[in-house]
Amino acid sequence: MSSSSSSGLTFKLHPLVILNISDHYTRLKCQSHPSLAAINAVEVASPSQSTPPRVFGCVIGVQRGRTVEIFNSFELLFDPSTHALDRSFLEKKQELYKKVFPNFYILGWYSTGNEVQESDMHIHKALMDINESPVYVLLNPSINHTQKDLPVTIYESELHVIDGNPQLIFVRSSYTIETVEAERISVDHVAHLKPSDGGSAATQLAANLTGIHSAIKMLNSRIRVLHHYLVAMQKGDIPCENSLLRQVSSLLRRLPAIESEKFQDDFLMEYNDTLLVAYLAMLTNCSSTMNELVDKLNTTYDRHSRRGGGRTAFF
Repeated sequence: MSSSSSSGLTFKLHPLVILNISDHYTRLKCQSHPSLAAINAVEVASPSQSTPPRVFGCVIGVQRGRTVEIFNSFELLFDPSTHALDRSFLEKKQELYKKVFPNFYILGWYSTGNEVQESDMHIHKALMDINESPVYVLLNPSINHTQKDLPVTIYESELHVIDGNPQLIFVRSSYTIETVEAERISVDHVAHLKPSDGGSAATQLAANLTGIHSAIKMLNSRIRVLHHYLVAMQKGDIPCENSLLRQVSSLLRRLPAIESEKFQDDFLMEYNDTLLVAYLAMLTNCSSTMNELVDKLNTTYDRHSRRGGGRTAFF
């Protein structure tokens, strides 16, 4: 890996990408450690744990001339033993994002870790048929309270001749954080999550995750009870109840409906429509608040102009 890039590209990274990678890592960590409480889901791995899980995904955005702007990201299915990507899953996700964001293209991929590993180049080369010069976004999930910069590094690949053999190596690239209004509001909302007045370490987000964890735990326990009941019924330990079997059969018939491609498309459409409505409502509320503020300022300056003689309103 070389120290810095010489391509001259300017990279702009949006906070949504960082939040997506962090969320992906947190979910995978909780799934690999089922004993963790829901409140620990918002914490990153500590150095005392075993090897932390690595997550993989694609970053998407646009390139205008020499400026590359990374807007969003999505997850990838990756087999660490064979260093192979699930191509069908990648193509399906790319097709879905094209329907919602037709101007976005796959710019590269992301992962987590303290530093670049040798196996990363295999994934990098596998994506070159989609983008001939992909970028690599690396997020370091470990806690470092003394570091003030974001634990995110962007790498490019360059062809260097080493010992007479041409080889692709990763080179570090500089970047800037670029935000839009919706992202600024979201980041500000997350930044204002503070401990409750009672002095406990639980935050609003942790409380929400605790409620979700309790609901899932209750659902799991009820499904386990139903499963044991059906197994006992199959063995003949308890009498067979046809009414209960019909209800279970009706419930199981709903499972293929939520796994179909049409359901995924409809769900994605409804989800984006909901986000759009929420965004429009937010803009309307902000505009109304701004109009009220302007009216108050105009009234204030109008009173001062009548008293001072000649001063006029600025709005």
